[in-house]
Amino acid sequence: MKLYYSPGACSLSPHIVLRELDLPVELEVVDLTNKMTASGIDFTTINPKGYVPALQLDDGEVLTEGAAIVQYLADKHAPGTLAPVSGTVERARLNGHLNFIAAEVHKVFQPLFGPTLSPEARAAVLADLGRKLGVIDEEISDGRPYLTGPNFTVADAYLFVMLSWAIDLGVDIARWPRLDALRQRIVARDAVRDALAAEGLS
Repeated sequence: MKLYYSPGACSLSPHIVLRELDLPVELEVVDLTNKMTASGIDFTTINPKGYVPALQLDDGEVLTEGAAIVQYLADKHAPGTLAPVSGTVERARLNGHLNFIAAEVHKVFQPLFGPTLSPEARAAVLADLGRKLGVIDEEISDGRPYLTGPNFTVADAYLFVMLSWAIDLGVDIARWPRLDALRQRIVARDAVRDALAAEGLS
């Protein structure tokens, strides 16, 4: 398999999952500005959407969208471990978390990465992000190690990337003690540390 990624982008989530599953994978960096891969290929010929992640399977099939990729990897290579078995209430809850992170949290960041956002608009976006992170914090029961329960899942990998972005933007995650504790547990995992190191991230 080959994972097309950009350091610290949302492609970090499937990268973490690949390492959690101890799967062999080739990594190829994508320059998201000019849409070129490190080997000189026009990335839009691999993923016409033009953004990472994209996972090329051994048969040449290409999967896109991080939430879909991580579920595929979990279901294919370790059913019932990094994601509950399909068709269960537990899986529906996991999907709810993935959908909320993708549709409500992830999309909030887009204007924050732009160069022209006014201070007033930035403050409004950060307030919206804070509300959504607060919702997740409230959903984490006291004493529950991870987002959906006692075990690390693909939803934790995705949430970790969002929390990392928030910290990079100056958001004080300590405002949400359960989220902050969750992030610290995730970053202590060997697979997460290995993925960060491979992408040149601290």
